[in-house]
Amino acid sequence: QVHLVESGGGLVQPGGSLRLSCVVSGINFRLHPMNWYRQTPGKQRELVAGITSDSNTNYVDSVKDRFTISRDNARATVYLRMNSLRPDDTAVYYCNTDYRGNQVWGRGTQVTVSS
Repeated sequence: QVHLVESGGGLVQPGGSLRLSCVVSGINFRLHPMNWYRQTPGKQRELVAGITSDSNTNYVDSVKDRFTISRDNARATVYLRMNSLRPDDTAVYYCNTDYRGNQVWGRGTQVTVSS
């Protein structure tokens, strides 16, 4: 069974930083692209960043130059480094991958940016 477990969220002031982690089990991690999504109440889940199996990355425009996605295949972990956080980054952040044609999600971690 595939499991994705996020951690690292919390309350941070505007301009601050956080690093989210997602530990993955049940798949051959190094072969799988990984994604970070976020969702706020009443809105659709939004793709924030993605990383391929060979570490090519992509970002939504609103986080470019502020967020960095990375992966550690030895630890089966994907990270999201978030700098210069803004109140509109407040959301639940989810780790995601595709496994045999099915989308797999973690439970999410709350990020709140507020003074």
